[in-house]
Amino acid sequence: MTGKDTAAGSAEVAGTVRLRFHRGSREQDTHVNLSAVRLDGHCLWVAGDETATVERLVGSDDGTEYDQQTTFHLADLVDLPGGADEEADIEGLARSGRFLWAVGSHSLKRKRIKRKHDGAKAFARLATVLGEDNRQMLVRIPVEPDAEGLPVPVRESGVGTERLTAAVLGGPKGESLRDLLADDEHLGPFVHVPSKDNGLDIEGIAVSRERVYVGMRGPVLRGWAVLLELSPYVDANEPGRLRLREMDDGRQYVKHLLDLGGLGVRDLCPHGDDLLVLAGPTMDLDGPVRLYRWRGGCVVEAPTVVRGDDLVHIADLPYGQGDDHAEGVDVVAAEADGRDRVLVVYDSPSRERLGDDGSVVADLLRLPRP
Repeated sequence: MTGKDTAAGSAEVAGTVRLRFHRGSREQDTHVNLSAVRLDGHCLWVAGDETATVERLVGSDDGTEYDQQTTFHLADLVDLPGGADEEADIEGLARSGRFLWAVGSHSLKRKRIKRKHDGAKAFARLATVLGEDNRQMLVRIPVEPDAEGLPVPVRESGVGTERLTAAVLGGPKGESLRDLLADDEHLGPFVHVPSKDNGLDIEGIAVSRERVYVGMRGPVLRGWAVLLELSPYVDANEPGRLRLREMDDGRQYVKHLLDLGGLGVRDLCPHGDDLLVLAGPTMDLDGPVRLYRWRGGCVVEAPTVVRGDDLVHIADLPYGQGDDHAEGVDVVAAEADGRDRVLVVYDSPSRERLGDDGSVVADLLRLPRP
């Protein structure tokens, strides 16, 4: 039995939030491919898996709507390894201190068999595996307020010793997390396996203090999900490049194993010293989808096998049949009763979540008290 499974039930819905997107996003259907979300004061950052952009939405006074979409192209902020037009498959966003972070899936993809494909064509598509350089990156971008006080990602911020630069870990020269993990005794065999086949697939990022945590949808190893802990820094000789510090064992990352009942990580979110973990299937399945609390996850000091009382199954989240795939969560300020809520955005939202004005409905779910 995983964590506190017997204490968890269906998520308690506290309300909904309507996200409004401009015509360009609606025409390209990028507003229905949301894979990451992060609150930033009065604003909301979202990103999808079919662009190389991050989107900023501005909240209403009562927090029930976000609109005034502004699009920021990653190519204007960092040197993308695959060029400006190649999708980055952003699967996680984090906001910490003066920085916005984004992480690509680092995955390979196998072509789908569509309804129109049959016979040799279908077999040929299923045998085709593709990789894209822009997926293989971790990005840290300085954020500054504009004249209206709204957060804006910039390539450079500050001057002198306070100068901050946008920087990327990844590229075509063997500098990505994917390359680093190729020799790992647990993850190395999955580096060349497509994501939906239980291959390497990063989904979710959280930043706490000097540590960056990235969650892996796959592989799931004999039922254990994997989370990586990193300590990035900017290369003084190449300010646009992130490097990774060595950890105590000489590696550039720490592995943690989480007992999520056979599910993989779909998103991460700090909550005090705890880490909220959105979990879902690693394969091409709809559910189940669960929310967990890793107690003390943001202050752990060593590689950890996380289970039992340290990993609390908070709630089961709704999901559809071929739609409503929960992919992003973030904590919203507490209500009057002191209970925090989480905002949940969905990839492939159902028709019930789509407004006639092109808006998309996200959920607000109440968290049980820690």
